[in-house]
Amino acid sequence: MDEMMTLPVIQPNAKPEGLNALGQPRKPNWLRVKLPVGKEYAKVRSIVDEYKLHTICESGNCPNMGECWGAGTATFMILGNVCTRSCSFCAVATGRPNEYDEDEPRRVAEAIQLMGVKHAVLTSVNRDELKDRGAAIWHETVKQVKLLSPTTTIETLIPDVKANWDALITMISPGQEVVSHNMETVQELYRRVRPQAKYDRSLEQIRRTKEYGKRTKTGIMLGLGETKEQVYQAMDDLAANGCDILTLGQYLQPTKMHLEVAEFIHPDLFDHYREEGLNRGIKYVESGPLVRSSYHAERHVNV
Repeated sequence: MDEMMTLPVIQPNAKPEGLNALGQPRKPNWLRVKLPVGKEYAKVRSIVDEYKLHTICESGNCPNMGECWGAGTATFMILGNVCTRSCSFCAVATGRPNEYDEDEPRRVAEAIQLMGVKHAVLTSVNRDELKDRGAAIWHETVKQVKLLSPTTTIETLIPDVKANWDALITMISPGQEVVSHNMETVQELYRRVRPQAKYDRSLEQIRRTKEYGKRTKTGIMLGLGETKEQVYQAMDDLAANGCDILTLGQYLQPTKMHLEVAEFIHPDLFDHYREEGLNRGIKYVESGPLVRSSYHAERHVNV
């Protein structure tokens, strides 16, 4: 008789216990973080303000801002802070952007040099109204960072280019070590979570990036109502399309206007998903309740 396979014991997901002052489900203990404080946090705060830069740390209400900024790192958001998309999970403002600052690449590069970071993460809002999706600014920003800080490694978390593959090549060609594009959720939830995006198109963007020769990365939020089988299928799809690195984290509702949290995923299940991703062919999986796209990004350069 075949030996029986032993499955991991996974704790049940937490059910919200009451509501907070905003009417949102109370977070379990493992999701509570300290407020950002400290000398290094204040230094980064000062540089961001002085150079009039945007960070996804602030615009996205990231729970790790205190930890990352306290370590002297930040994820810079280029091309303004107004997005042309209206994803139902995202705290970044939606509208028609009027900001296109050709001097932004220089300011970002100077700030990164001043901070002395060893690994920089760059991201942006979607700029669907631009013919090149903002690719020219993307290219120049990476180029300027490498010019001023040649030993700094770079990850670019790029938006959906809506199948403008020439724009994609412009974005990923100036020398960054990692190119990330977030899937955000499983295929079955795309219409509700990313109504202006397409699951297969984002997979193709990752595949084309890999074919160009870049280290590829993506992120998925959990707790939006997905099933384990749907998560497994997303992992298989990512592995088949050349994704090297996957981050899995808990979705947190930014405001009452956004999608509600369907469930709080227990840390044990995040551990299980990490092992599943590795077993299904993804080279590196960062999985935990507080994991976000750029969390521990410096570890993803050499995987």
